Amino acid sequence: MRLLLIRHGQTPSNLKHLLDTAEPGPGLTALGQEQAAALPGALASEEIGALYASTLVRTQLTAAPLASATGLEVRVRAGIRELTAGDLEMRGDDDAARTYMHTAFAWSAGDVGLRMPGGENGAEALARFDAVVAEAHETGAETLALVSHGAAIRMWVAARADNVDVDYAERHPLANTGIVILSGSPGQGWRALLWEGESLGPVPLTPGPDDPTGATVEQLSRGE
Repeated sequence: MRLLLIRHGQTPSNLKHLLDTAEPGPGLTALGQEQAAALPGALASEEIGALYASTLVRTQLTAAPLASATGLEVRVRAGIRELTAGDLEMRGDDDAARTYMHTAFAWSAGDVGLRMPGGENGAEALARFDAVVAEAHETGAETLALVSHGAAIRMWVAARADNVDVDYAERHPLANTGIVILSGSPGQGWRALLWEGESLGPVPLTPGPDDPTGATVEQLSRGE
């Protein structure tokens, strides 16, 4: 199975660097709308069989152009929403950001009992994301697309992909509409094929074999 994990388009809270994780959350900026509109062209070579988005508005708006182009229904699931910030909600200071990401990557490293201040713990966050991936796998589709959130995607991939560790995920933020592509299954495990660290932007770009953004995770980690 091929799993496409797509971060949502740019939001006003992204511009202010706020930990904005509550439902329903903000919509997209003008650039975010352009980024979402670029997704169908960028993913034209992918035969997507099922499309999911989180319960936060920004992911559903990002998924909408892809749904229109593919004719797929957007299946909205709370399990792939952003990691809840708890007491850190709507803070934009460095201390809050450090605590939030430190907690998320501690979960990836196995400390799943650690709790986000006033929020969920790692076992809860991983279980809800796992459940949506398992449900998607049960559709039988060869390629699945999940429109989710930056911290949630990075945390889950670092925890579940056998070739992405915490150090790599920590050093490679995922831009708006950045995509991580994995191969595998819930039963057999996952291997990351591509970590797209650049925003798709308003102009669709499909990475080719000579494009460094189309390199595998192993190549990127070696600086190739």
